[in-house]
Amino acid sequence: MTPQKTIIIDDAIPFANAMFSHLGKIVTLPGAEIDTQAVQHADALIVRSRTQVNAKLLAGSSVRFVGSTVVGLDHIDQAWLKRNQVEFYSAQGCNANSVAEFVISALYDLAEAKQFDLTQKTLAIIGVGHVGRLVHEKATLLGIKCLLNDPPRARQERQETLDSKTIDPRTIDLKTIDSQADSAFTDLETCLTADIITFHTPLTYEGEDATYDLLSAERLLKIQPHQILVNAARGGVINEDAWSKTQTLANVIDCWENEPLISQALYQTAYLATPHIAGHSLDAKVAGSHMVYQALCQAWGVKEQHQWQQQLPALPDEIKLEHETGSIQTTLHNLFKKTHDLHADDQAIRANTLQEIHYKYELYRRNFPTYREWHRHSVSKLVHSKVAKVLESLGFVTYQ
Repeated sequence: MTPQKTIIIDDAIPFANAMFSHLGKIVTLPGAEIDTQAVQHADALIVRSRTQVNAKLLAGSSVRFVGSTVVGLDHIDQAWLKRNQVEFYSAQGCNANSVAEFVISALYDLAEAKQFDLTQKTLAIIGVGHVGRLVHEKATLLGIKCLLNDPPRARQERQETLDSKTIDPRTIDLKTIDSQADSAFTDLETCLTADIITFHTPLTYEGEDATYDLLSAERLLKIQPHQILVNAARGGVINEDAWSKTQTLANVIDCWENEPLISQALYQTAYLATPHIAGHSLDAKVAGSHMVYQALCQAWGVKEQHQWQQQLPALPDEIKLEHETGSIQTTLHNLFKKTHDLHADDQAIRANTLQEIHYKYELYRRNFPTYREWHRHSVSKLVHSKVAKVLESLGFVTYQ
């Protein structure tokens, strides 16, 4: 008889027992408490971002599969896993829609609070991968002008353009190809002149596209008081010390260095300060869990089961907008707030002392309310037919 396998799982991963239990013995622990003793005799390890997965944790253990249900990779030593033949899977893209909705909701909140028309502003998106693409897509649907910056993607699309053409290499016009491939992208320095700048890059330290300190102290000197900065990418992409001293119209900060021991100076500058929860919709968490579950089933040659889906909560109640008589921007802001109140997230970690902020930061992450993405919401009795069309394009179900 084959011995039962053991799977160590971060206890913040939803439906873990229901989803993974048929694969073996499940042991759930807080991510920060998963240590060498816990994993020593385990066969698989499923984590979020609070567990540092490296030689210190896994050397000498029996773990042969590591799955991460979040998209960040800076907590995973992939090179060590590869050298030691430990299979690794990361749920890339699972929370992209959640983060994109968070950013758009924050911009509408700011537009109403600061009394400006978003369609008259320029939004620069730094990093146009899983999240940045969706921010661009939604912003474009909402009539917001966008600038895009993503050097790796620009080079890739340039190469794809070259590969797709049957060209005599002796007569190729590289300037024309470059112009065609780069037309969708803008250089970073130009992007940093936009009214709103939002970051969606991974955190990397090496190579020509390293993103650590991307918005450096030197570049922050060029930021003007009318601009808005958003970090829903990774702490470290923006120089936090310099940022805390930079005057802006508003800062929206979801990602910080040294989480949960975040900078008090930077925290005090934030219009919205949230504890790295932009990607924490229930739908994103479930997607991340399910993607890793599918990968583990495939790795172990076990057929997937679907009974766990019976534990998913019912859809949210229908949202009624019969009394909405303001501008379309105001209507959209009020609706977005009904699906996810970003100020509730902000207030959950507001405190008078830094020690209390740090405590609340982790507490709220571990007890985050259930928020559903827009495509899980239905909206009835719309005043503006134009609003209905916009909402449908964003994924809402609408009823007149």
